[in-house]
Amino acid sequence: MLQPDYTPTPKALPPDAAARKTWMALLARSPEALLEKHLAALSAGDLQWLRPTETGLMMVQGRAGGTGQRFNLGEVSVTRCVLKPDANVTGCRQVGVAYIMGNSHRHAQLAALADALLQEPALHEHWDQLLLRPLSRMLSDQAQEKNAQAQATRVEFFTVAREAGRGADDEDDAS
Repeated sequence: MLQPDYTPTPKALPPDAAARKTWMALLARSPEALLEKHLAALSAGDLQWLRPTETGLMMVQGRAGGTGQRFNLGEVSVTRCVLKPDANVTGCRQVGVAYIMGNSHRHAQLAALADALLQEPALHEHWDQLLLRPLSRMLSDQAQEKNAQAQATRVEFFTVAREAGRGADDEDDAS
């Protein structure tokens, strides 16, 4: 039973739950083509659908300045899937779950399949090396590139104001 003052934090998660949270986030943001490349053959088996792929809406909240009060920003499409892969094809007996933003049923199926494979102790290291690590590097590189592009267009207003102030003083000195 939870205590009334209990506040769950990522640090409170067991190590395996925290790792799963990380890889599920990576799989949700991964390009569908990358998942297709690695998992298409395994998805051809007899998948047991515990919750068929379905698309719905989810309310997204925001905060002014990142720290203000929450407000409803709008709705986004979310696709979810819960499946158990064919153990004869994959060697996996785990249940995979995926939630992805958007309406790609195939992306949700492949992400759920990858989640199941990553939960299987005998298969985890293989799929971590083959799928998660390259995916993590790719997403990190994309974020760094996007950040560099944003920094290239950054304007230092304090410097502009100071330079504007110097210009006015220089004109007074010249008189």
